[in-house]
Amino acid sequence: MDGDKLYSIGELARRTGLTVKTIRFYSDRGIVAPTDRSPAGYRLYTIDAVARLDLVRTLRDLGVDLPTIRRVVDRELPLRQVAATHAEALAVQIRVLSLRHAVLTAVAERGLTAEETDLMHKLAQLSEDERRRLVGDFLDAAFGRPDIDSAFAGIRRSLTPEMPDSPQAEQVRAWVEWAELAADPDFRAGVRRMAEDHAAEQAQGDTTGPHRDLGAIVRDRVAPALTAGIAPASHQADPIVAALAAHYAHTLGRPDGTELRRLLLARLQSVGDPRRDRYLELLAVINGWPAPESLVPVFNWSIEALRARMEG
Repeated sequence: MDGDKLYSIGELARRTGLTVKTIRFYSDRGIVAPTDRSPAGYRLYTIDAVARLDLVRTLRDLGVDLPTIRRVVDRELPLRQVAATHAEALAVQIRVLSLRHAVLTAVAERGLTAEETDLMHKLAQLSEDERRRLVGDFLDAAFGRPDIDSAFAGIRRSLTPEMPDSPQAEQVRAWVEWAELAADPDFRAGVRRMAEDHAAEQAQGDTTGPHRDLGAIVRDRVAPALTAGIAPASHQADPIVAALAAHYAHTLGRPDGTELRRLLLARLQSVGDPRRDRYLELLAVINGWPAPESLVPVFNWSIEALRARMEG
């Protein structure tokens, strides 16, 4: 029976695919000890050595060190505990490698300078607490503290990035770009203006009656015009512009006119900022949400159409 048969190192090598030198190395360190020796002094092993060597090879392939392997094969240390410890260590390594990959990919794609690359690297390596503080700083600057400016609480929540514990490379790249965008003082001020305008419109709605969001109105009115190829300055665009102005007049509780349209144009330019669209795209990637619909084309059309009539 195989259980009674003794094998030389050469025979173990043929059965396991390991080299004689490797098996002798493991044997010298007591990981796979010989059962007996031949009359000529050669080491002999039982069939159990094959199973031990297979386990040793697997654990080495997984990066487990030899002292730990010896404790596992000698049943001094539970394999489950070793696996958990190494899985955790590998998770850290994977995250570090993902961060490096994301930074290098972004550098290659965007042609960043050495200074920009250094900043990106630092942003990618922020801890969870550091990321939370950076996000909080942006949200406070844009919307005020949540305990003070409660009117912005809903908007604040909807615009909060939440990086997962094990982010994908594209989420890391999106996070770095988000952090760069959020640090832009001009962008922060623009977001603050949008929030204040939205809050003012909502408050006015309490007296003028319920109304739909301006972005939804622009999308519904202008998207068909874009599809139909209607030029913003054409007469065919007149009823669309009139409808947008009427909606905004109702929202603000004031008559349509030059001043109303000037306010509408400013509002459209604020909400139609391409950086807002990019922010929402990055937010969706970071949070694992579906990609948002871009409203830049409909806002650009509306702005051009309104300008054409105000300047004409």
